[in-house]
Amino acid sequence: MKKLLILSMFLFGMIQSFAQDNFDISTLRIGPFTIGMKDKAAEQFTKSKLVVYNGPNEYNKKNKVNYNGEIIGITIMETWDDAGEKLRGYQIYSLSTTSKKFRTKSGMGVGSTKEELLDAYKNYPNFSVNQMWDEKTEKLSPTMSNFVLTDNDAGTNLSFTLINNVVTEVNVYMNEGC
Repeated sequence: MKKLLILSMFLFGMIQSFAQDNFDISTLRIGPFTIGMKDKAAEQFTKSKLVVYNGPNEYNKKNKVNYNGEIIGITIMETWDDAGEKLRGYQIYSLSTTSKKFRTKSGMGVGSTKEELLDAYKNYPNFSVNQMWDEKTEKLSPTMSNFVLTDNDAGTNLSFTLINNVVTEVNVYMNEGC
Protein backbone atom coordinates (compact mmCIF):
# COMPACT_ATOMS: atom_id res chain seq x y z
CA MET A 1 0.00 0.00 0.00
CA LYS A 2 2.84 2.37 0.88
CA LYS A 3 4.53 1.68 -2.49
CA LEU A 4 1.27 2.37 -4.31
CA LEU A 5 0.88 5.69 -2.49
CA ILE A 6 4.48 6.69 -3.30
CA LEU A 7 4.02 5.67 -6.95
CA SER A 8 0.78 7.64 -7.27
CA MET A 9 2.40 10.73 -5.70
CA PHE A 10 5.32 10.40 -8.14
CA LEU A 11 2.95 10.12 -11.13
CA PHE A 12 0.89 13.08 -9.90
CA GLY A 13 4.09 15.13 -9.60
CA MET A 14 5.13 14.19 -13.13
CA ILE A 15 1.72 15.17 -14.53
CA GLN A 16 1.86 18.49 -12.69
CA SER A 17 5.33 19.27 -14.05
CA PHE A 18 4.17 18.62 -17.63
CA ALA A 19 1.08 20.78 -17.10
CA GLN A 20 3.10 23.79 -15.91
CA ASP A 21 2.38 27.07 -17.64
CA ASN A 22 5.07 28.32 -19.97
CA PHE A 23 5.85 31.97 -19.25
CA ASP A 24 9.30 31.99 -20.87
CA ILE A 25 10.61 34.71 -23.17
CA SER A 26 13.62 34.28 -25.46
CA THR A 27 14.81 35.58 -28.81
CA LEU A 28 12.56 32.91 -30.37
CA ARG A 29 9.47 32.72 -28.18
CA ILE A 30 6.92 34.10 -25.80
CA GLY A 31 5.31 31.28 -23.83
CA PRO A 32 4.50 28.31 -26.06
CA PHE A 33 4.49 30.40 -29.25
CA THR A 34 7.66 30.57 -31.38
CA ILE A 35 8.72 32.70 -34.32
CA GLY A 36 8.18 30.65 -37.48
CA MET A 37 5.56 28.40 -35.84
CA LYS A 38 2.95 27.38 -38.40
CA ASP A 39 -0.46 28.96 -37.93
CA LYS A 40 -2.18 25.60 -37.43
CA ALA A 41 0.19 24.67 -34.59
CA ALA A 42 -0.41 28.06 -32.92
CA GLU A 43 -4.17 27.60 -33.24
CA GLN A 44 -3.90 24.41 -31.17
CA PHE A 45 -2.78 26.57 -28.22
CA THR A 46 -5.24 29.40 -28.86
CA LYS A 47 -8.15 27.08 -29.65
CA SER A 48 -9.31 29.66 -32.19
CA LYS A 49 -8.67 30.69 -35.78
CA LEU A 50 -5.91 33.27 -36.16
CA VAL A 51 -6.24 36.08 -38.69
CA VAL A 52 -3.50 36.39 -41.29
CA TYR A 53 -2.21 39.89 -42.04
CA ASN A 54 -0.67 40.74 -45.38
CA GLY A 55 0.87 43.89 -46.75
CA PRO A 56 3.17 46.58 -45.43
CA ASN A 57 0.39 48.47 -43.64
CA GLU A 58 -0.55 45.44 -41.56
CA TYR A 59 2.75 44.48 -39.83
CA ASN A 60 1.58 46.00 -36.56
CA LYS A 61 -1.83 44.31 -36.56
CA LYS A 62 -1.96 41.45 -34.07
CA ASN A 63 -4.24 38.67 -32.96
CA LYS A 64 -4.81 39.13 -29.23
CA VAL A 65 -4.85 35.67 -27.68
CA ASN A 66 -5.44 34.63 -24.10
CA TYR A 67 -2.80 32.23 -22.79
CA ASN A 68 -3.56 31.13 -19.22
CA GLY A 69 -5.10 34.49 -18.35
CA GLU A 70 -2.37 36.58 -20.01
CA ILE A 71 -2.57 38.33 -23.40
CA ILE A 72 -0.07 37.66 -26.18
CA GLY A 73 -0.16 39.56 -29.47
CA ILE A 74 0.52 37.32 -32.47
CA THR A 75 1.08 38.42 -36.06
CA ILE A 76 0.65 35.66 -38.66
CA MET A 77 2.04 36.25 -42.14
CA GLU A 78 2.46 34.35 -45.38
CA THR A 79 5.73 32.44 -45.69
CA TRP A 80 8.34 33.51 -48.26
CA ASP A 81 11.56 31.94 -49.44
CA ASP A 82 14.91 33.73 -49.74
CA ALA A 83 14.17 34.69 -53.35
CA GLY A 84 10.96 36.48 -52.32
CA GLU A 85 8.64 33.79 -53.66
CA LYS A 86 5.46 32.95 -51.74
CA LEU A 87 5.41 29.53 -50.18
CA ARG A 88 2.36 27.62 -49.09
CA GLY A 89 1.32 28.26 -45.54
CA TYR A 90 1.42 30.85 -42.83
CA GLN A 91 3.61 31.32 -39.77
CA ILE A 92 4.16 33.52 -36.74
CA TYR A 93 6.05 36.66 -37.72
CA SER A 94 5.99 38.50 -34.39
CA LEU A 95 4.89 38.14 -30.76
CA SER A 96 4.31 40.69 -28.01
CA THR A 97 3.10 40.96 -24.44
CA THR A 98 2.55 43.55 -21.74
CA SER A 99 2.12 40.87 -19.05
CA LYS A 100 4.47 40.89 -16.06
CA LYS A 101 4.32 37.08 -15.84
CA PHE A 102 6.50 36.42 -18.90
CA ARG A 103 10.25 36.52 -18.15
CA THR A 104 13.57 35.73 -19.80
CA LYS A 105 15.99 33.30 -18.16
CA SER A 106 17.72 36.39 -16.78
CA GLY A 107 14.44 37.46 -15.14
CA MET A 108 13.80 40.40 -17.46
CA GLY A 109 10.34 41.42 -18.64
CA VAL A 110 7.64 44.03 -18.13
CA GLY A 111 8.52 46.09 -15.05
CA SER A 112 12.30 45.65 -15.42
CA THR A 113 14.38 48.82 -15.54
CA LYS A 114 16.87 49.98 -18.16
CA GLU A 115 19.66 49.50 -15.61
CA GLU A 116 18.56 45.90 -14.97
CA LEU A 117 18.54 45.20 -18.72
CA LEU A 118 22.02 46.69 -19.12
CA ASP A 119 23.31 44.64 -16.20
CA ALA A 120 21.68 41.41 -17.44
CA TYR A 121 22.77 41.77 -21.07
CA LYS A 122 26.03 43.76 -20.88
CA ASN A 123 27.91 40.72 -22.23
CA TYR A 124 25.35 39.85 -24.91
CA PRO A 125 27.18 40.00 -28.27
CA ASN A 126 24.68 42.24 -30.08
CA PHE A 127 22.38 44.70 -28.30
CA SER A 128 21.34 48.30 -28.86
CA VAL A 129 19.34 50.98 -27.09
CA ASN A 130 17.43 53.31 -29.39
CA GLN A 131 15.31 56.38 -28.82
CA MET A 132 11.76 55.91 -30.17
CA TRP A 133 9.72 58.11 -32.46
CA ASP A 134 6.65 59.69 -30.85
CA GLU A 135 3.77 59.61 -33.36
CA LYS A 136 1.85 62.29 -31.44
CA THR A 137 4.58 64.94 -31.41
CA GLU A 138 6.28 63.69 -34.61
CA LYS A 139 9.66 63.94 -32.85
CA LEU A 140 12.06 61.62 -31.11
CA SER A 141 10.69 60.92 -27.65
CA PRO A 142 12.69 61.95 -24.59
CA THR A 143 10.94 59.24 -22.53
CA MET A 144 10.52 56.24 -24.89
CA SER A 145 13.23 53.85 -26.04
CA ASN A 146 13.82 50.27 -27.24
CA PHE A 147 16.41 47.89 -25.81
CA VAL A 148 16.99 45.31 -28.56
CA LEU A 149 18.84 41.98 -28.48
CA THR A 150 19.65 40.73 -31.99
CA ASP A 151 20.02 36.96 -32.42
CA ASN A 152 21.87 36.64 -35.73
CA ASP A 153 21.81 32.83 -35.60
CA ALA A 154 18.01 32.70 -35.29
CA GLY A 155 17.35 35.78 -37.44
CA THR A 156 15.22 37.35 -34.71
CA ASN A 157 15.12 40.32 -32.34
CA LEU A 158 13.97 40.51 -28.73
CA SER A 159 12.90 44.06 -28.00
CA PHE A 160 12.00 45.66 -24.67
CA THR A 161 9.95 48.88 -25.03
CA LEU A 162 10.78 51.31 -22.24
CA ILE A 163 8.85 54.33 -21.05
CA ASN A 164 10.68 56.42 -18.44
CA ASN A 165 13.34 53.65 -18.33
CA VAL A 166 10.86 50.90 -17.31
CA VAL A 167 9.86 48.04 -19.63
CA THR A 168 6.20 48.30 -20.66
CA GLU A 169 6.12 45.76 -23.52
CA VAL A 170 8.22 42.88 -24.85
CA ASN A 171 8.35 41.96 -28.56
CA VAL A 172 9.95 39.07 -30.40
CA TYR A 173 10.06 39.33 -34.19
CA MET A 174 11.85 38.23 -37.34
CA ASN A 175 14.89 40.29 -38.23
CA GLU A 176 14.60 41.05 -41.91
CA GLY A 177 18.16 42.36 -42.03
CA CYS A 178 17.16 45.88 -43.01
